[in-house]
Amino acid sequence: MSFTRIEPRMDRLYRSKLFVPGSRPDFFEKAAKSAADVICLDLEDAVADGDKDQARKNIVEALNDVEWGNKTITVRINGLDTHRCYRDVIDLMEQGGERLDVIMVPKVGVGADLYAIDMLVSQCEWGTKRKKRLGFEVIIESAMGIENINEIAASSTRLESLHFGAADYAASTGMRTTNIGGSNSNYAVLTDGDKDGNNRETHWGDMWHYQMARIVSAARAHGLTPIDGPFGNFNDDDGFRNQAMRTAVQGFEGKWAIHPKQVPLANEIYTPPAEEVTRARDILNAMREAEEKGLGAATLEGMLIDAASVRQASGIVAKMDQIEAKSG
Repeated sequence: MSFTRIEPRMDRLYRSKLFVPGSRPDFFEKAAKSAADVICLDLEDAVADGDKDQARKNIVEALNDVEWGNKTITVRINGLDTHRCYRDVIDLMEQGGERLDVIMVPKVGVGADLYAIDMLVSQCEWGTKRKKRLGFEVIIESAMGIENINEIAASSTRLESLHFGAADYAASTGMRTTNIGGSNSNYAVLTDGDKDGNNRETHWGDMWHYQMARIVSAARAHGLTPIDGPFGNFNDDDGFRNQAMRTAVQGFEGKWAIHPKQVPLANEIYTPPAEEVTRARDILNAMREAEEKGLGAATLEGMLIDAASVRQASGIVAKMDQIEAKSG
């Protein structure tokens, strides 16, 4: 490992993040009773322009009145390129009490974007004598954001997680798709055929792989949590599962749910499989026994395990312990 140590900013359980429009207060209590790890009360894309002022009032009231239990509560504010951003921050900070855990900042393109929000939030904290320090989430959803992702990841000590917004990213780069996440049959490769050029096969590619790899790498390099964004077709459970499994393998710790039915899917997929947890615990036990014998490595079922194996296994076991602790 490098002499430069990376300490995690905030280790929250983040398998599922349920979005609730601020204009639908009738959904707030249902969200609070859901199985989602994180509830995001939305002031941005899910709220019509004419409803945004009332949505902000609804959310402020809910932060004070709704019993949210042990869930992480975040609010997605409007972007810095709007006249609503500053008012969202000020009203949430001055009127929302202590229950808000995190503010989600959309469409961040450069580190200075987050620096600006940090200044505003810090002044509000000082002015209101807020006891709990507010965290930040960032959505990377533009070509500018991807290109400046390391600068963004290092721009505020409040930052906890990086999220991917596929639809706005696609629009910013001119991608030929109207999907929100998911795959595209035209993003594919064609295999060679047989000796006569027949029997060629089409293999679909993952059109989001590059962006997701950049996000998970930048997040981990700065002690942040990488979170996968939305999957637009909430009636396609198989499509949601397939995309979530890919990002879970890449190192993402959770995924957005834009419909309540996606919450149990996300919780299942981002919970380490039982056999993985069992093997991880077996690895730790085997290394413990090897160390007692003065050995630096061991074998388990015919496979070498060493210090790197221990680091992998420790992460899996720690995540499962966190899940079990929250679920009781």
